[in-house]
Amino acid sequence: MILTYKLRHHRDFSDELRKAKQVAEFGIKQKTLSSKDVKHIGLKSMISNQILRKYVKNKKVKSIKSVKLTIPNQGIKVEKRSRKITIPCLKLILEYQFPDFEKINQIEIGKEFACISVTIPDVETKKIDNYIGVDRNTTGHIAVVANPETGKIWKLGKKGLHIHNKYKNIRTSLQKKGKYRKIKQIKDRESRIVKDLNHKISRKIVDTAVKNNSGIKLEDLTGIRDNKKQKKSFRYALNSWSFYQLQMFIEYKAKMQGVEVVYIDPRYTSKSCSRCGLIGNRNGKSFKCICGYVDHADVNAAFNIGRSTKERDLVEGNTDTPKAALGSAKPMVQYHHPDRT
Repeated sequence: MILTYKLRHHRDFSDELRKAKQVAEFGIKQKTLSSKDVKHIGLKSMISNQILRKYVKNKKVKSIKSVKLTIPNQGIKVEKRSRKITIPCLKLILEYQFPDFEKINQIEIGKEFACISVTIPDVETKKIDNYIGVDRNTTGHIAVVANPETGKIWKLGKKGLHIHNKYKNIRTSLQKKGKYRKIKQIKDRESRIVKDLNHKISRKIVDTAVKNNSGIKLEDLTGIRDNKKQKKSFRYALNSWSFYQLQMFIEYKAKMQGVEVVYIDPRYTSKSCSRCGLIGNRNGKSFKCICGYVDHADVNAAFNIGRSTKERDLVEGNTDTPKAALGSAKPMVQYHHPDRT
């Protein structure tokens, strides 16, 4: 499995980054893949080669805004005892705290961060019969987790909706004033906060599965985006990057721990009674069944998702880390393990 970690390098590479952009522009214009043709620009040939391969071979590239310094595996030295990564051609030393890896594939250097692509050893997925259910939400808690075997529940990410509404109001106010650059900054800030929250929640979910020797069940929400009968808030979730970011984080963290992730048919998970199986009455966050069972609607749904039911069609989850997640994976050293997020 390949993951990418971001580390702040605390160096000024503005001159090298400027030359990297010149190399890319020259390569596209002259259609050359040889570092000898861009030697006059003054960038290290090892880095120039990587940039030319990336941009010249990509025929879709029309213009270039910025180019990162790309260092291949052969230009990187690793000292695992001291947990240091050295890039001799840039005289750069990076200290890392993320988990052990087989090798570093490449490193991309930007203005502030070094994006380190590493190959992580695959862990054999454990085959078990017990699962915890995860109900993802747009209101209330971001995720509600239930263990049908023990009856225990975890409500995670209560502040998620508050964060979304807070920054949504700020953006609306800025838009009225025509401050579009500030809007971009606010969007980036919200993305970082939500990403950090999703990391914490996904880590808690996977840790819970490991501790309880369980797999993880999620609802398979693919194919239901076109259902116009869904509530507006839920349609927002289906098209929200943060909604699927949490799913991707759960998938790759689970794979690193050998935890199985499966997906179930989402029909009736929020309407069925987790005690008797009959269709009950859901009103907002309240659930009532004619059998007398009353519970929080998200908790009831989480138990339905996680319970061991043969009648549900299980869909094996894709635990290969999606490409979209690789560039955004954050260093494991920054994870926390809150009981309540």
